[in-house]
Amino acid sequence: MANYIAKTKLSACEESGKKIIENSKKEAESIKKEAQLQAKEESYQIIRKSEIECQQKRNKLESINEQLIKKSNSLVQKIEVIESKQKQIDTQEKEVEQKLQEINELHQKQRDELLRISKINIEEAKQELLNLLEKELNHEAGKIIKNIEEKAKEEGEKKAQNILSMAIQRYSSDYTVESTISVVHLPNEDMKGRIIGREGRNIRTFERIAGVDLIVDDTPEAVIISGFDPVRREIARIALEKLITDGRIQPARIEEVIESSKKIVENNIKEEGEKAVFETNVRNLNPKLINILGKLKYRTSYGQNVLQHSKEVAYFAGMMADELGLNSSLSRRAGLLHDIGKSANMEVEGPHALIGADIARKNGESLKVINAIAAHHEDEKPESAEAILIQAADAISASRPGARREMLETYIKRLQQLEEIANSFEGVEKSYAIQAGREIRIIVNPLEIDDYLATKLSRDISKKVEKNIDYPGQVKINVIRETRSVEYAK
Repeated sequence: MANYIAKTKLSACEESGKKIIENSKKEAESIKKEAQLQAKEESYQIIRKSEIECQQKRNKLESINEQLIKKSNSLVQKIEVIESKQKQIDTQEKEVEQKLQEINELHQKQRDELLRISKINIEEAKQELLNLLEKELNHEAGKIIKNIEEKAKEEGEKKAQNILSMAIQRYSSDYTVESTISVVHLPNEDMKGRIIGREGRNIRTFERIAGVDLIVDDTPEAVIISGFDPVRREIARIALEKLITDGRIQPARIEEVIESSKKIVENNIKEEGEKAVFETNVRNLNPKLINILGKLKYRTSYGQNVLQHSKEVAYFAGMMADELGLNSSLSRRAGLLHDIGKSANMEVEGPHALIGADIARKNGESLKVINAIAAHHEDEKPESAEAILIQAADAISASRPGARREMLETYIKRLQQLEEIANSFEGVEKSYAIQAGREIRIIVNPLEIDDYLATKLSRDISKKVEKNIDYPGQVKINVIRETRSVEYAK
């Protein structure tokens, strides 16, 4: 019985073992299949990713290839255009050479014919030929000048106008014409007697110490301070207003108030210089130069305040330099300092541009800034593009409408000089200086001056005007040639 039970258990264990083994095999097979599927999936993902990357690189290469093809086509087109232009130039050169040869042959024929017909000597014939040749060469020179100017205008005029108009539009400023007098208002008419003092001692003391003239006339409740030195006039104005407010007007008090007013003006000069440097964004300027700049607040040129003009030149030069890709900070610096010589030109002999350059040199400015200051009125040759910009900016600021004024005698004299220069050329019938001397219109004889000679004539007159006349801004030379045909029906 025990053996039977043992066998039964053994048999059951064997069956159970077989089932376990079979289940294990099935599980192993299942795990194997899952592993194989997972491996296949991973390999598929890797292959797919590789294919996508390959496709992206292929697309990128195709795009680069297309760009290279386009650039290659563009280069081919440009080369074709250049070759076409070169052919045109070669053709034009051949035509010019042919025309020159024809001209030489014609001159030779004229010479032979002239000698044969007139039987004059060689020297006379030579002179006659030279005169003819000069006229023809003038004609050709005028034609060449006109062609060159037209091409230059097409390429450069538009760009220059854009830059200049941009600079002017970006900067706007009101102009107040400076005068050589200051008016001080009085609280009442009795104050005039106190200003004059007993037997005129107060007014004489004031004029002697302040260095100005006091005009006490019939103008109601006002005294006029007259003087050509704006600094002294400003000191006198402040001092007189203090004396009027204080009421104690006597020689000792006058001297004391004028001295205190000098200190006020000195502080104002320093503040104006610092303000100008800050507004124009000019850095690391010598304190002496800042003080000199402040003095320009009280100086004028043709009625235009010199400090305001200097700031304008700095603005214009900086903006134009930015547009042209030049050094804008150097241009602003040179523009602000270009007229510092006017602060000392009454004390030192010489042109204010050279005086200013010497002041800048003594105060550690760079060679480019010094040259730009010295060259802004062509007292020296400009050595940089920035120096030429200062000349242009100076002319723009000075020539803006309302910026400057002149004495009537100077104005009339310049108009007369312009007309005299124009009338001195052959072929000119009439000339008119207009627009306050900024343009001269010249009427020429159409039988003596053709279109090409008119171009040369305008250029020659402009050169003579530049050489012989001093003027602010620029003068337009307008040569007019016209032919009229008149007939009457009877």
